[in-house]
Amino acid sequence: MMIATVAFAAVMPARGIGADITSFAVDAGIVFLFFLYGARISTADALIGMSHWRLQLAVAATTFVLFPVLGALISAASAGLIPKLLLTGLMFLCVLPSTVQSSIAFTSIARGNVPAALCAASASNIIGVVVTPLLAGWLLQAAGAQLSLGVFRDIVLQLLAPFVVGQLLRKWIGAWVTRNKKLLTIADRGSILLIIYAAFSRGMVSGVWSQIEPSDLAILLVVLGLLLSCVLLITKWASRSVFRFSAPDEVVLQFCGSTKSLASGLPIASVLFSGGGVGLIILPLMLFHQMQLIVCAILARHRGEQPQAALAEA
Repeated sequence: MMIATVAFAAVMPARGIGADITSFAVDAGIVFLFFLYGARISTADALIGMSHWRLQLAVAATTFVLFPVLGALISAASAGLIPKLLLTGLMFLCVLPSTVQSSIAFTSIARGNVPAALCAASASNIIGVVVTPLLAGWLLQAAGAQLSLGVFRDIVLQLLAPFVVGQLLRKWIGAWVTRNKKLLTIADRGSILLIIYAAFSRGMVSGVWSQIEPSDLAILLVVLGLLLSCVLLITKWASRSVFRFSAPDEVVLQFCGSTKSLASGLPIASVLFSGGGVGLIILPLMLFHQMQLIVCAILARHRGEQPQAALAEA
């Protein structure tokens, strides 16, 4: 569906009044998405899970410290090999929170500590609503992120406020959200596709895609694969050699720490970045999202098929 949306934007980009209507719809979609995240994520569960503070701290450090450090190193090594906007997108990817549904699903398949994964993913997204825009603005100020009063206003109005409202109303609407999960999933995926369409439309209208060669995309895929491999290997090593986690907790650190949220990243990018280049900035995130789903699904299934005795020994 994402590929089809990009193709549609290439053939029929939004222009003129159509672009204005699309922009308004994107703003409304972002508010809806973060309201929905607030209604879905249990703050109480996240706080209870903090009792396993070493694991939760390790996941948070992987998400918001290890990833940006690796991203900065890889970006420095890749400077001149791929366009600057793609490097900006790579750094933006590195400051995003963890996925919620995917990381919990992978943890369950791999027979990991599911309650701890739920807490880690929830805490990551609660923290990410505030930390991700600030980290992105700090790291990317020279690359196009605008830390003006207007951006802070948009962050508060479009991201933080609806998330807080969703949290406050969760007591009354949480059960309804759970019962209508399928309908709301269609709605929030539709909002994500709309954000992708608007971003790639701006790129087509401004001609930014003429800056990209097939070789740039090939190098980007290699860079993203290197980033994911490094995080997976480091979290596995740290779990066993540094923290000495149990096998179920190692699964949590590996899958909650290595995944990045497309659902949170696209709206935040729309608020932080402007102009036609936003399509290129979100491209690394879209590619990394597909890559992490495939790789982590294979790893989770492999771990889930291991005998319990082997897991305990590990």
